[in-house]
Amino acid sequence: MTLRIDFTDQATSLHHDAILKPLREFNGGVIGSPGAASVAWTLRDPNLDEIVGGLYARLGGGWMFVELLVVPERMRGQGCGRELMARAEALARRKGCGGIWLDTFSFQAPDFYRKLGFEVFGEIADFPPGHTRYFLQKRLA
Repeated sequence: MTLRIDFTDQATSLHHDAILKPLREFNGGVIGSPGAASVAWTLRDPNLDEIVGGLYARLGGGWMFVELLVVPERMRGQGCGRELMARAEALARRKGCGGIWLDTFSFQAPDFYRKLGFEVFGEIADFPPGHTRYFLQKRLA
């Protein structure tokens, strides 16, 4: 069988989904259905009733991946981030996850996550240049 390789520098979600589909099928054949689900807790501005931040995570493979955590600058230092992470951890425990993992940059919140019990398991120096990207995990008992 001969395959053709096409390139685009304007990739869309259609490209992403088409490439992801056979990967998920292969992985499912090896590890079975991971029971993947996406979850979110949102922070809303009560005056505008719009989402201004929150936490978005995916559950699968027995772990929770916190993909996004954003607390608006005006709300930082009031415990919103801790509350969102506590809710995510509680759900991960209820769902039987072995742990939670996430990534952050040196200019974002690595110390915040360390205070919550997360440990660095990997890092990429100078990504982006002058900064570090950290990968953290917290194993759940």
